[in-house]
Amino acid sequence: MRLVPLTSDYELTVFDCGDDQLNNFLYEDAKPSLELRIANTFILEDNGQIVAYFCLLNDKVSKEEIIGSRWKKIKNNFPRDKQFCSYPTVKIGRFAVSKDYRGQNIGTWLVAKLKSLLREEGSRSAFRYITVDAYLSAVPFYEKNGFVHLTKKDEDEHTRLMFYDIKEVG
Repeated sequence: MRLVPLTSDYELTVFDCGDDQLNNFLYEDAKPSLELRIANTFILEDNGQIVAYFCLLNDKVSKEEIIGSRWKKIKNNFPRDKQFCSYPTVKIGRFAVSKDYRGQNIGTWLVAKLKSLLREEGSRSAFRYITVDAYLSAVPFYEKNGFVHLTKKDEDEHTRLMFYDIKEVG
C-alpha cells in the first residue's frame, strides 16, 4: 500500500465507504478543493484500488468555541507570553475507508501514519493540534485514536468537534 497526494490528473477509481457524502466528496469536491487551495486530499492505494482517503485543511481552536476547563488546559500548554485567543490546527476535513477494507484496522493505521507525517512535516506550516468534526458514528474511532472532545456545546449536533495534541506523537 502507498499513500499518495491527489493531483488534478489523478485517475480516481471505484471507491465506496458506505457513506454517500464521503463518496461524493472524493468524486465531486476533492479536486476542486485542491484547485481552490482550500483542502488537500491524500489517497491510500493498494494495487491501483483506493483503500482510503483523507483531506486536510487549516483550522484553529479558539476560546470562543470552547467552554470551560478544556480551554484552560489548552492555554496552559503554552508559556504565559504565548497564551493567545486561538491556536493553529490542521483539520481532517474528510476521512473514509473503503467497505472492502473494513475490519483490517486500516483507519487506525492511517490515523497513526497521518499523525507521524504531520509531526515530521511540521516545519512547513506551524500548528499544535489536529482537529476533526467527527460524525457521531465515528466518535468512538477518534477517541480510540487519542482524540478528545473540545466542547460540550455540540453534544446534540450531528458532529462533534474533537482534537489531538500533535506534541503527543512520540
